Amino acid sequence: MESKRQLQVAELIKRNFGLVLQQEGGYIYGPEPLVTVTNVKISPDFSIAKIYLSIYNTENKQAVILEMEEATSRLKQSLSQRVRKHIRRIPDIAFYMDDTLDEMYRLNDLFNRLHQDNQMGKE
Repeated sequence: MESKRQLQVAELIKRNFGLVLQQEGGYIYGPEPLVTVTNVKISPDFSIAKIYLSIYNTENKQAVILEMEEATSRLKQSLSQRVRKHIRRIPDIAFYMDDTLDEMYRLNDLFNRLHQDNQMGKE
């Protein structure tokens, strides 16, 4: 269970990192992919921020994550300029892919195919 302060810091990082991606993202992974921050989890000691990203408009999503990991110091510096008045120590950032929407579309497609093949049972 996360503390109230952890949730506050996570939301602050989520909002500000989204703005950082708007400014810096095109230089790091190019103009084509659309990257959004879906969730942020903060460790209890506020030393690590796990940033979950949703990536669209590209086939190779892992390549975007790798490019962002190479530019972690640049992204962390941009984030720290935005939140330094709210947080004493800027946490290290780690990126994770959030494929919740991809999974939802896959399941929706599967259910549609089952429904078309009349394998869903009686309604």
